[in-house]
Amino acid sequence: MTLTIFSRCIETAASSERHRMTRQSFTLLFDSECPFCRMEVQWLQRHDRRGLLHAIDIAAKDFQPGRYGLTKERVHARLHGITADGTVIEGMPAIRAAWRAAGLGWVMSPSGWPVIRWGFDLGYLVFARYRIPLGRLFGRRCASDHCSSG
Repeated sequence: MTLTIFSRCIETAASSERHRMTRQSFTLLFDSECPFCRMEVQWLQRHDRRGLLHAIDIAAKDFQPGRYGLTKERVHARLHGITADGTVIEGMPAIRAAWRAAGLGWVMSPSGWPVIRWGFDLGYLVFARYRIPLGRLFGRRCASDHCSSG
């Protein structure tokens, strides 16, 4: 019986994720110099069959964070995304939205469940804080001084 209830919860969550993100694009602001960020964005774009996920590289020389109401420090501290209506979101909500836009929201939907959301959100904050030193272990190459920020 417990397994049946759990299965229904998963089906309901996956169904609501599909209905919530129907045909809406999402723009992810990501750091191409971060090996983790780069791999995740490339993977998501390969699986984005509907073409709803767009990505903007914050490491590009012409990137202007002020266009989104952000500062250079803030945009490099956490992952940010822009919803179809222009709302800026950050952290795990941005990650969940990116996966939904790519058609894979059901994979990340458990990370938004009320009982365990705080754990995923906290885990992301810890990762974001240490992604630069971790990235150096995995080949992060910095073209500018922003690698020391965050």
